[in-house]
Amino acid sequence: MTTASTPTTGTSKTRVGVQRFGTYLSGMIMPNIPALIAWGIFTAFFIGVGWTPNADLATIVGPFIHYLLPLLIAYTGGSIVYGIRGGVVASIATMGAIAGSDLLIANVNATLPADDQLGEVHMFIGAMIMAPLAAYTMKWLDSLWEGKIKAGFEMLVNMFSAGIWGFVMAVVGFYPIAWLVNGVMQGLSNAVGWLVENNLLPLTSIVIEPAKVFFLNNAINHGVLTPLGIQQAAEADNNASILFLLEANPGPGVGLLLAFTFFGLGAARASAPGAAVIQFFGGIHEVYFPYALMKPILILALIAGGMTGVTTNMLLGGALRAPAAPGSIIAVLAQTATGAYFAVILSVILSATVTFLIAGVILRASRKRDLAAMAATDDAFGAAITQTEAAKGKSSDALGGLRGGAATAAAGGVEPAIMTEREIKNIVFACDAGMGSSAMGASVLRNKIKKAGIEDVTVVNKAIAALDSSADLVITQNQLTDRARAKTPDAVHISVDNFMNSPKYDEVVELVRNQHEN
Repeated sequence: MTTASTPTTGTSKTRVGVQRFGTYLSGMIMPNIPALIAWGIFTAFFIGVGWTPNADLATIVGPFIHYLLPLLIAYTGGSIVYGIRGGVVASIATMGAIAGSDLLIANVNATLPADDQLGEVHMFIGAMIMAPLAAYTMKWLDSLWEGKIKAGFEMLVNMFSAGIWGFVMAVVGFYPIAWLVNGVMQGLSNAVGWLVENNLLPLTSIVIEPAKVFFLNNAINHGVLTPLGIQQAAEADNNASILFLLEANPGPGVGLLLAFTFFGLGAARASAPGAAVIQFFGGIHEVYFPYALMKPILILALIAGGMTGVTTNMLLGGALRAPAAPGSIIAVLAQTATGAYFAVILSVILSATVTFLIAGVILRASRKRDLAAMAATDDAFGAAITQTEAAKGKSSDALGGLRGGAATAAAGGVEPAIMTEREIKNIVFACDAGMGSSAMGASVLRNKIKKAGIEDVTVVNKAIAALDSSADLVITQNQLTDRARAKTPDAVHISVDNFMNSPKYDEVVELVRNQHEN
């Protein structure tokens, strides 16, 4: 028996649509993060204000960001849609957008005084537009003459059709797309500048923090903040931007998890310390999303923490040279601009502190109500243990072990709660990018299966967009299950609240063990 399919509401369809859009953006950006990191290292060391200025090596910084990075993004986006063929055509089309933007800037600069020249517009958003447009249209054109080409002429037609269509799309990129993207970038840059000048940039946390919790962070981060941040960094004297810190700051997330560590109840409190380590040092922010969704009012604590961090960086000049991916404190410090370490570190500490204090007050205020709710559900034993610990005034390893044992028994230690006739050979953990939280969950279940002595079962992690029919069982966080089910409707689907420590993992192990024994 797979997880039940429920009718998708209008709100759910919208959320899934935005998440899918964010996943595509993430799919174009995430594989190229190493190139962004390499560019950040070049700027850190070799530009005029770098650690070891080198005029010769600094010449690579401009072409790197202006040509290589947009073309890499274009190729990746095109290949997602239509393989290598789509990637090649998308790159040709994006080169047209880059050249068209350069011409527009040159024409404007010809009318401006020498001390008021416009800088280059880097075609990151242009690549994100041209890649799917070029690849989808190439795929559609190929479908028109599929099976109609005479034998021996296939390669000739394929090569010339891609070259000709790449030429056409490059012209499209050169004129309307370059004009559109330059206008969009100018408008967004003006908006960000207005927010900074009026000290309103912290208000972006009102949108960013709730969006993260509902797994819409990729749409905001990779669709808007990364392109704008790179543009701003290229124009800044220190080649850095505060925009890279708006979403990546690990402070609010770790503050929330620490609040659960000290003031939470039951399984949430037990798992919060481990989640805090993974979120803060591993950079997998998704681990704290379920904790916030357990009690949505906690999003207010995240917003307050996010606004505190942004305000601190605004006042003290905190900025990064390139995106911090994953959003680990290690990655943040590695990309911090010279002279901005104090501001960045303080922004993380203060944002974590503010979130911790507000979340702690909320959790303490609702403690009695939460205990009553636990007692009314299947976690009554967990609630009793928690009350016992509260009466003692301290936690107990023995009581914690009892809680763990109760969770295992409730998870189906004797008979699995998941029933299916399909033989489970390939288990897939799926998330947006297929790199962070899903990798963590896959590692946890892989170890459980290994300890159970089960062989011939693979456990892997993938992006939802990369799911295929080879998956027998797909595990996703509950906010993402609808999208995963749409990709692999024939697989068994399991939703979990938390990839770190779900009792459903024991059910999966028991299911697989029973299948092997039978």
